[in-house]
Amino acid sequence: MRILAFESSCDETSVAIVSDNKILSNIISSQYFHSKYGGVVPELASRAHLKIIYQLTQMALEEAKLEIEEIDAFAVTTEPGLIGSLIVGSNFAKGLALKYNKPIVPVNHIEGHIFSGMINNDACEFPFINLVVSGGHTAIFLVKSFEEYSIIGLTRDDAAGEAFDKIAKLMGLEYPGGPLIDKLSKQGDPKKFNFPRSMMHSPDYDFSFSGLKTSVRYFIQKEFPDGLPAVVMPDMAASVQSAIVDVLVHKSLSAAREYKVKHIVVSGGVSANSQLREQMQTEAKASGFEAFAPSMGFCMDNAAMIGFIAEKKLLNQTKNDFRCLTFRVNASSLRSQRNSPGKFGFHY
Repeated sequence: MRILAFESSCDETSVAIVSDNKILSNIISSQYFHSKYGGVVPELASRAHLKIIYQLTQMALEEAKLEIEEIDAFAVTTEPGLIGSLIVGSNFAKGLALKYNKPIVPVNHIEGHIFSGMINNDACEFPFINLVVSGGHTAIFLVKSFEEYSIIGLTRDDAAGEAFDKIAKLMGLEYPGGPLIDKLSKQGDPKKFNFPRSMMHSPDYDFSFSGLKTSVRYFIQKEFPDGLPAVVMPDMAASVQSAIVDVLVHKSLSAAREYKVKHIVVSGGVSANSQLREQMQTEAKASGFEAFAPSMGFCMDNAAMIGFIAEKKLLNQTKNDFRCLTFRVNASSLRSQRNSPGKFGFHY
């Protein structure tokens, strides 16, 4: 089975081909021009997707050494995300499905992240605790199978990646700031400044990062009213990063203990953070767990993870179950789907 998959939920356009659990191609185009605006501009993002999606499709087919007539099914991200961006990918995939009379699988973007850690980690087994951490989402899932998983923790305000970017802006760094903080932190002292670890010891698995952002703002206003000097930046970055990572790791390990699972998977864009990957591995091992993370190419928004889970859906059902072209895109976040185990209430 060869699946041509599309991802366009935010500011990455990606096209991939997946076959029998193997990634034959995974082409990603990032919209770096948003940096000058300090964040993603939805209208510009959708126009950029529209401009490049056909070219990326050709590149994915060439890399996989396939003709489009050899594709057995299509898959596309339908939620959550920016409406305009989702529409571009969805309509493009629907057009191909209609033209070539092939099934099309709508996939939830978060569901793609949940299972992305299994793409290149054969040792990862069910059940596992999954931490999805990105610019738009921070959540913990209990994952029992490809069909059964549930949300056990969510952020109550900012996502971790959002906190990284907003704090980076307060520090005078460009967007996206998360990778810049990670880079600066390598030369800094994580104990130099003591920032709050909000909800770290709460009796649930929820998160809150808005307080950290506020704490950093007031600290900078009080201690460095004229702006952070360059000499302070590494220590500030390291201290902020540790405040975020400590909470993410602690909550994940606590969930693994309560639900008695052996494996922990961290995924999403922030799973590329070097401290998060290293600290999760170290603390998990010390506690008797095994931690996994996707390879770097599968951390960011990518179509390979969409095709990967779409293949599981096709194997679990029949191709005729995916002949409907009337499904809709949806911008809603995880908060509205907290009590919906599995499938996230897809909009068909």
